[in-house]
Amino acid sequence: MKTRKILRTLNAGDEIKVTCTDPLAAIDIPNLIRETGDRLIEQYVDGKRMIFRIAKASGAH
Repeated sequence: MKTRKILRTLNAGDEIKVTCTDPLAAIDIPNLIRETGDRLIEQYVDGKRMIFRIAKASGAH
């Protein structure tokens, strides 16, 4: 998953915005965040796209 790879390159406190069109992202992204220990700042729908703002946690995998 592209999001997982990008999260690994971030420093603590960095944020990314992920845009998805796959309906399963509504399940996959929050599960990924729980697994990595990072923080989901915001999640919303914009038309057919789901937008996720994620912050890299300190000490996250």
